[in-house]
Amino acid sequence: MEMVGARRGVVQEVATRGDFTLLKFSIPARGLIGLRTKMLTATQGNAVINHRFEGYRLKEDAIPSRPNGVLVSMVPGKAVAFAMDGLQARSELFVNPGDVVYEGMIVGENARSDDMDVNPTKEKKLTNMRASGSDRNIILKPSRRFTLEEALEFIEDDELVEVTPTRIRLRKILLKEVDRRHAARRMKKEG
Repeated sequence: MEMVGARRGVVQEVATRGDFTLLKFSIPARGLIGLRTKMLTATQGNAVINHRFEGYRLKEDAIPSRPNGVLVSMVPGKAVAFAMDGLQARSELFVNPGDVVYEGMIVGENARSDDMDVNPTKEKKLTNMRASGSDRNIILKPSRRFTLEEALEFIEDDELVEVTPTRIRLRKILLKEVDRRHAARRMKKEG
């Protein structure tokens, strides 16, 4: 109920049928985006969701957005395990080593609330000096892959979903870091 309430859903009916509880809500269509995935996760797959169009209404208050920022690639190239090892400590990654990234592409979800520009293509510096124990194995967690619905739910107003035949990617509308900073300053002055 809390999950649907946060998405501007209003309880209309509560009934019990055997071992199950039937809940009827009136919820805006934009509140349904991504709700199924969250509901199935919260109920461990026991929820059954059905919806149908009820009618048109005026747009209500905003639906809460994600609390975390994103990691945005600041350089084009191939993602490298060495760079991703450093990034995974403070984020959840959306790319694997060897994936092609470009400037402005979202490569992960930041643990903090702000966006962070990162370099997922940074390789380890090679030197002539060797020391025992300086090299370590890099173990990466599996990256998160989005379905189209999950990607649409995840993005904010300044982000886009890029769909190709083989992949679903997320990116910023303004690809260059400088352009994003200028736009943020302009918004701060205006608002």
